[in-house]
Amino acid sequence: MEDQTKSRSRATSYDVARLAGVSQSAVSRCFKPGASVSKKMREKVMAAATELNYQPNAIARGLITRRSNLVAVLVSSQMNFYYPEVLFQLTDRFSQQGLRVLLFTINEEADVEDAINQVWQYQADGVISASYLSIEQHTLLQDRHIPVVMFNRYFADLPTNSIWCDTEGATDVMIRHLRDFGHKKFGLIEGPDYSMVNRERMRLVRQAIKMQGGNIVAEARGNYRYESAAAATQTLMESSVRPSAIIAANDMMAMGALDELKNVMGRSVPGDVSVVGFDGIGAARFASYELTTIRQPIGRMAEAAVNMMLTRIEKPETSMEKRVLTGSFIQGTSTGPATT
Repeated sequence: MEDQTKSRSRATSYDVARLAGVSQSAVSRCFKPGASVSKKMREKVMAAATELNYQPNAIARGLITRRSNLVAVLVSSQMNFYYPEVLFQLTDRFSQQGLRVLLFTINEEADVEDAINQVWQYQADGVISASYLSIEQHTLLQDRHIPVVMFNRYFADLPTNSIWCDTEGATDVMIRHLRDFGHKKFGLIEGPDYSMVNRERMRLVRQAIKMQGGNIVAEARGNYRYESAAAATQTLMESSVRPSAIIAANDMMAMGALDELKNVMGRSVPGDVSVVGFDGIGAARFASYELTTIRQPIGRMAEAAVNMMLTRIEKPETSMEKRVLTGSFIQGTSTGPATT
């Protein structure tokens, strides 16, 4: 009976160390991502671990290091096509470093409070916020010594660790592209007013249109979702002065506008109306869309966010930092010469 109980008991790092003939600390280093271990040592430890069916206990390791090895990621449900790509990139990079991601989907601003409480309960080592976060909520996390990295957003009046995609140059190129096609009358589909990303994108669009001699003849608002673009597009096209080009605050609404124009209103895109967006999501490259857009370097942004977070976890005293990456203009088939 004792033998059966012993055979079912879980092997420890000390068991592996005894079998491999090394110290327990050597075993720990072999299972720590990025640790410096000789090839011979690693082979001995891994052979012993395989024989004993040993796997390190993440909870026990967390108690020793006083870290949960969990990073909370807050994402907005309204970015349903864009942020799965972001989440995949973040999860993959954190996994390579031995950390796991806790995902919190934010439907409303009130959901942030619940997410922050759970971040505290799970003792997450850090937070990456790709959704709405108030200054007060950010400060609360900082007061609890939980580092925060803002993903594609920042506070204008509060120093923060942030990763930001600068689209100013690409926006100028996009408007010049439309002006070269003869477009002078522009319609805008804005995103939610509370979205810092939306406000900045629309500011740059308005600035570029003004500087390049165009006119904004109609405006409407969506909520970033594909479905919200239908009514917004109808509003634009019912304007007393119809736009010859529609600029949406993200690709999902641009795709919704394109489908509304073609499938409901019987318009040709780009024959009658040109349509452009922002983000550069994978679906925008489908043959039925081939959207002209501004692409964000998601892979590089995710890598920068992970590196920034790892540094703040290891060295909490590190000063605040803002890293800026540049968006790029992508020409598709959704834009063409103006006919009106």
